[in-house]
Amino acid sequence: MKTLLVSMTAVALSTAAAQAATSATATTDLNLRAAPGPAAEVISVIPAQQNVAVNGCLEEANWCEVVLDGKTGWAYGDYLSVNVGDEIAALTAVPESVPVPVIRVEDTTAETAIATGTVGAMVGAVVGGPVGAAVGGLAGAGVGAASDPGAHVETYVVNHPVEPVYLDGEVVVGAGLPGEVALVDIPDSDLRYANVNGLPVLVEPSDRRITYIVR
Repeated sequence: MKTLLVSMTAVALSTAAAQAATSATATTDLNLRAAPGPAAEVISVIPAQQNVAVNGCLEEANWCEVVLDGKTGWAYGDYLSVNVGDEIAALTAVPESVPVPVIRVEDTTAETAIATGTVGAMVGAVVGGPVGAAVGGLAGAGVGAASDPGAHVETYVVNHPVEPVYLDGEVVVGAGLPGEVALVDIPDSDLRYANVNGLPVLVEPSDRRITYIVR
């Protein structure tokens, strides 16, 4: 895990948050990363509909520091939902009345630089995804359910890795990929694949939606 250098203000906010952290719910299976950025190592996965404690979020990007089963990491806030009165909202779109501390990160690692926009390493942005269901107030079963592609497809993708590309946002089942991302054929399969934000993803070529993440 990368060590983040944070300002004294952020330390104080994180301490206060630890005492009364905001609770949020993952709207889909969501990566828990070692640092706030799409290039950071994935250290765990937050299951859909799982609650996490939120220590705070970056002011300049949609990444939030959360705690899952005692493990602290970073998740993309657009896919974390909170109850606001009788409605559900994405964590990064809640009103000021919801106490979400701001964390300011002073870090020069590549993954955090990508997240905060201090380097131009991203080729585009992830398009839509399950966050729309959360904002729309759907609080039932998890959205963006993955479909098993079969062992032969997973094996081919693992044995034929491709260079990663990085997009603003997070890879989740149901999200779309922009045209800048090249899709690679898979023998005997209608699906295509790519490596996005460090993870192999299977894609339906007709609408460029992610159908499965190979972990």
